[in-house]
Amino acid sequence: MPAYSRPARASRVPAGFRAAVAPLAAALALCSLSPQAAALSKRDQTAVDALSQRMQSAEARYQSALVKIRNADPTGRQDSDAALEDMEDVIAACLKQKGCAPTTMLAGYKRLLKANADSVANTDEDAEDAGQLDSDSFAADVPEAARAAALLSDDGQRFVKMVQYNPAVQAGIRRWLTDLRGPLMQSYDNYQYMRGLMWPEFQRAGLPEALLFGIMAKESNGRVHSTSRVGAAGPLQFMFATGKRFGLGDDGSGFDTRYDPKQSAQAAAEYLNERLGQLNNSIELSLAAYNGGEGRALRINNASGGRNFWDESVYNQFPAETRDYVPMVVAAAWLFLHPREYGLNFPKVDGKLAQLRLNRPSSIYELTICMGGSGSRDGYMRALRNLNPRYQADSYLSAGTTLTATTRMVSLYNRWCVQGKRAELARTLVASDAASAVVRTGPLTVLPAQSAGEDGTLAFAGTSAAGVPVTIATGRPAPAPKAEPKKKAAPKDYKVQRGDTLTEVARKFSCDTRALAKANGLKAPRYAVKPGQRIKLSGCGD
Repeated sequence: MPAYSRPARASRVPAGFRAAVAPLAAALALCSLSPQAAALSKRDQTAVDALSQRMQSAEARYQSALVKIRNADPTGRQDSDAALEDMEDVIAACLKQKGCAPTTMLAGYKRLLKANADSVANTDEDAEDAGQLDSDSFAADVPEAARAAALLSDDGQRFVKMVQYNPAVQAGIRRWLTDLRGPLMQSYDNYQYMRGLMWPEFQRAGLPEALLFGIMAKESNGRVHSTSRVGAAGPLQFMFATGKRFGLGDDGSGFDTRYDPKQSAQAAAEYLNERLGQLNNSIELSLAAYNGGEGRALRINNASGGRNFWDESVYNQFPAETRDYVPMVVAAAWLFLHPREYGLNFPKVDGKLAQLRLNRPSSIYELTICMGGSGSRDGYMRALRNLNPRYQADSYLSAGTTLTATTRMVSLYNRWCVQGKRAELARTLVASDAASAVVRTGPLTVLPAQSAGEDGTLAFAGTSAAGVPVTIATGRPAPAPKAEPKKKAAPKDYKVQRGDTLTEVARKFSCDTRALAKANGLKAPRYAVKPGQRIKLSGCGD
């Protein structure tokens, strides 16, 4: 059983009070880490003050109810329950209100615990040790859900107490350190670049960073464009329906926000907290729900009477994939917290985020080439793609486009990608067309003499069977060369040929891929075109 589910200690606190106060304790513990806004509008400050007054009023009503209970007034219990419900409502409203810090409500709650403990101690004159009933021992005894929730913080050692370290987790650690060592290292590298986008969402929700890393490593190895065979998408692999329930999906521009690291992390944090609230704050059961379906996890949990995930009657009801998934996530999280113990040297990554504004048309492929490796084994393509999920790697981006990058990437871009040999080399390599390397030759077709050189030789101009120009020297003088024709105006549209993609068309005519797609009503991420289709070349040309 999980380390946090310990047997109940003897207590003189009424069972009714424990049942009533546990949900409030859990809510307060879960939200106690929410940050308070630094600056508030007058309207927000008024709303916060109103919530504070409501909490004080509820606390006062609860104190009055305690007096009634001591005097054996039958209405005391009803009044105390109503006061607790009011406190829960205040907490719920506080979570939604900008600038409201639930930690300020915690002081009133502690006074509530102290008042209850003193009340019971005073009525139990035969108690041998009334000191057992202080607020600390009460908190340790009553709201186990709140204690579990309080452990969900950025303190790695507290996460360790939340999960069970057993042979299944050990087997998961062995797999990550052997067959899956490469994917684990890649997951860490990818995560460090996205950490500034993802971790704050878990931190605000009071969830441990190790849990975020473990899920991401198992789900996608930190590749934001990852899509499973069943349709789960993004770095945290949300199914379409579940993602939609938590605010993910088409944002109106054709982009699916399941691929966005920040928004997917926010949705995952909300999803996990919802599951923890239903499943006895068990990380293992919540992970089982994440992988195997929340409906199944809830049914199994309710039918088992609240047993933990490793209980045979619970464990065997989940499919094999889920039974493998849970310990693998916990194992990855464990290694995230204890790399040195297992001989892991995670790569050092400068993940400080910065904005990169393109000075010239480019693509992620081109940026990857001109930036180089700069000590990074894999270069920056994966990092750029993860930080800019709206763009395909070969999408042609116009000058002025702003990308999310790191300070190091911005420095390398300014040094190597704006101008110079490497910038031109990258541009040439990206624009290269492999098909143009194929040359076909055949019999020559000789035409009448067209020109002659100074030595009196004639030049017969002709073409090969493949249309390749050919000149044959004879012995007659050549006339003066003809003037080159004027450059044609840029075409306004283009007829798609077999094998064409929108990206290739954009590169051919120096267009911004997204602008071209928008002008022609094509949706991301595929921008599908078909042979014969007419494409408007809107905004194209160097």
